Amino acid sequence: MNHEMSSGPRSWKDRPSLIEVAFPAQKVSIETQCERKAGAGQTLTALGGYWKGRKMLVLVRACLLGSLLPATNDIDADLEIFELLMGMDDDAFAHRVKRLSQEDVKRWGGDLRVELLDDDGRWRVKGRDRLRLLGRVLARMPYNERLDRRSFRPEELPEKAFADIWSHVNAHLGTTANSHAELVEQLGVRRFGHRPRVADTFSGSGQIPFEAARLGCDVFATDLNPIACMLTWGAFNIVGADDRFRTAIAKAQKEVTEGVEAEIVSLGIEHDSESNRAKAFLYCLEAKCPSGWMVPLSGSWLISKNKRTCARLVPNTRRKRFDIEIINDATDAQLEASVQGTVRQGEIVYSIDGVEHRVPIRTLRGDRQVGGVSSNDLRRWEKGDVVPRADDFYQERLYCIQWVRPGSDATFFRAPTAADLKRERVVESIVVENLHSWQEAGLVPDMPIEPGEKTDEPIRTRGWTYWHHLFMPRHLLLWACTLKAIRAQPDESVVGALLCLFTGALDKSSKLSRWRVGHAGRPGVAPAGDYPEQVFYNQALNVFPNYAARSWYALRPIVSELPGQAAVVGTANVRTASAAELDVPIDIGITDPPYADAVAYDEITEYFIAWLRRRPPAPFRDWIWDSRRDLAIRGRGEAFRREMVRAYSALAAHMPTDGIQIVMFTHQDAKVWSDMAGIFWGAGLRVTAAWYIATETTSELKKGGYVQGTVILVLRKRGDAKKAYKDELVLEIRDEVARQIDTMIGLNQRTRTHGRSENLFEDADLQMAGYAAALRVLTAYTQIDGLDMTREALRPQDEGEASVINELIEFAVAIANEHLVPDGLEPKVWERLVGAERFYLRMLDLEATGLKKLDNYQNFAKAFRVSEWQSLLASTRPNDARLKSAREFKRAEFGPSDFGSSLLRAVLFAVFEIETEVETDEVMSHLRDNVKGYFQRRPEVIALADYLAGKLATNQPDEAAAARVLRDLVKGERLGA
Repeated sequence: MNHEMSSGPRSWKDRPSLIEVAFPAQKVSIETQCERKAGAGQTLTALGGYWKGRKMLVLVRACLLGSLLPATNDIDADLEIFELLMGMDDDAFAHRVKRLSQEDVKRWGGDLRVELLDDDGRWRVKGRDRLRLLGRVLARMPYNERLDRRSFRPEELPEKAFADIWSHVNAHLGTTANSHAELVEQLGVRRFGHRPRVADTFSGSGQIPFEAARLGCDVFATDLNPIACMLTWGAFNIVGADDRFRTAIAKAQKEVTEGVEAEIVSLGIEHDSESNRAKAFLYCLEAKCPSGWMVPLSGSWLISKNKRTCARLVPNTRRKRFDIEIINDATDAQLEASVQGTVRQGEIVYSIDGVEHRVPIRTLRGDRQVGGVSSNDLRRWEKGDVVPRADDFYQERLYCIQWVRPGSDATFFRAPTAADLKRERVVESIVVENLHSWQEAGLVPDMPIEPGEKTDEPIRTRGWTYWHHLFMPRHLLLWACTLKAIRAQPDESVVGALLCLFTGALDKSSKLSRWRVGHAGRPGVAPAGDYPEQVFYNQALNVFPNYAARSWYALRPIVSELPGQAAVVGTANVRTASAAELDVPIDIGITDPPYADAVAYDEITEYFIAWLRRRPPAPFRDWIWDSRRDLAIRGRGEAFRREMVRAYSALAAHMPTDGIQIVMFTHQDAKVWSDMAGIFWGAGLRVTAAWYIATETTSELKKGGYVQGTVILVLRKRGDAKKAYKDELVLEIRDEVARQIDTMIGLNQRTRTHGRSENLFEDADLQMAGYAAALRVLTAYTQIDGLDMTREALRPQDEGEASVINELIEFAVAIANEHLVPDGLEPKVWERLVGAERFYLRMLDLEATGLKKLDNYQNFAKAFRVSEWQSLLASTRPNDARLKSAREFKRAEFGPSDFGSSLLRAVLFAVFEIETEVETDEVMSHLRDNVKGYFQRRPEVIALADYLAGKLATNQPDEAAAARVLRDLVKGERLGA
């Protein structure tokens, strides 16, 4: 037993948590990225892939365990225990190994290679023996390479995979646990006197509450949004359900889908006379142009690359309308021509008798601004409408059907026949006849679309005013049948589970579902099929001129899917409430709050609320089935600050003095971080630790200079009053920011040493870490320069008002940027450079990686205090900004005043002269004249020339060559000659 440990209740009440002292940020980052890469394979994604911005389960588990575990006098041992519990130690990979190739064994196996492979490189052993040996090979690999499709994620491990760790864990902690749940309860008793009570008052789709319950905590989860609460409930009661309840759900799914199938087949609306079954229906809008022609609208007429299928418009002069021909086995020329549709950059483009016609859609719709409000001539649809009226500007047209041949999965495309169109009219007539009664029974939405930032789009561009207008008659019929069958189930908890799963099908069936053309496959990648895309592929209500509807044949597998199982052992309480309405005692709060530019879930989830708000089953009956937009925390400024203070004040008020909060936060705006400082002050909280976790994965994100990670802020209740003066805080912030940046740069270097080509953290991440470090210093004080910071935080502020908090946060990010020495430059050289030189060299470093966003130049100019930064740029285009080269500076242009007389400017001038073939003796003479104290600064000249040569090698090879010549000239000159 660790000699520091005592085992009585609340014996650890005042002991720091491990996460406040140490945290293996690098391993947690790599594990988090691995889970993010799993995409649809993540544990909870199957419940609702439409909910974005999820926090990874492994990160939640790490934060919880880090909050409960104590920091002892042996931090290395503490971290070892943490890694054992997380399944991140080397021995765990004997259980985590999924697959390794023979090439992996040859590279990393060492002496194990002989046991695993014969002389011809084939496997010697099979089954469990092979996995056991592969686990040992895996443990020898660099950590990031172990996880790259070779290992199971920690969240996927069964509890029995941890059977061997408990003697070691118990010896260190003085516990008697044999599972995570038992350990968590014992840790909770030591720290809080009972099993830990964890709250998440911004629960979203439920990752934080779910993982807390999986660890054995008692969980309280709230969200204003009933769809968020339903997803959280589904995490506990579908993914986390026991075998008995999951069997009941599966049985009910089978009954529902078979019942709907029988009804659809009896109606005869998905089969043709040859028993082919419709899989998808492709629609487009039509609009009458000034020429009198009805023109089908689509951004592209390509239907399938794999089947070489496209649509072609054939003018019908008699009807002044286009017939749409479906071409199978199209030629390359036909496929290429079909990519260009009739909607191009906001215009309708079509040709008659070789004459091209163009007309802006805005003009045809009569788009205009009246008193700052957008308006147009589109008729606003009414509650009883399901299809356009004959005189509407936009008509809707079925132009292609994807069919499945009987007895096979083979598909083909065909233009609709007269019989197909007759079936369409049958569907329409059924819906028109039953719409009112369906709406009264809650089987079809009757809810208006309220105007809003996201909901304005379908109203303004299509005239749709009720949520059912977003669905084809075919969808309304299918879902009315489905909901009727679901609600007929006798067990209301099962009904709740089916409704939760039903939202996933809704996400794949509406007029907002665009037609996705599959790719033809690449080496090692199978061809992708052609199908209607999900509605919420991003966080908006996107309308398209052409769209696609899945048939019941295609939707039935989605409705009958049951997500994988992951046992939940803790208790859970889920309800619709604002964060400020917390009214239960908690020990730990873990939140991922809305950011200043958060997704407008309150608006876009009304798409689902409209279907589910009537007659909710017992599990959801006490919830408020409204998005409550007026209460949602969104935006920035005074309202954001006020509501966030209320939210975190409620959390602080309901936790004990030794309670702990974890806030996961991501933002690049210094003003938002300034607001966060004020929020924590106002809520009576202080930041005790901050860790930076790399959570994103794709190199595409890095091209825009986006942040790659999340700051984990650890907070406690603020204790004794502390006072400081601003000049004292400046020094403290400088030291804290420097320590934070050095730690993260060190992680980058270690990661690259282990074979990873990209940094774990990018510049934007390091900037954001500066904010977090500043918060750690600032929130410890209650009074700065005589100002009561709690009162200051709660005081209403005018837009753009400067404040002490703002000033200190801005200072922190400036320090962070000054501390970022570009790769390839010695710190001692960097330290002697002026701001404009640092700006130029830092941006040259970014340009070498392909970053060209003007925002990056603006941010770093601000950080380095370069007011005339634009004079250093050759291009200021938003997405294609670029520094001036040495040749573009020429002789006379010197940029900012401190840049014109700087060492770097002299070096660039010398490079320019070498490029323009000035005699080398003259180049060196000018260089000596231009650099004050030249002979003392020769090493810096060499370093800058070498840096320029490296960074310009790809983008400006001629200039790079000139820089190399200069470097060698300075190196080789004879001093004193």
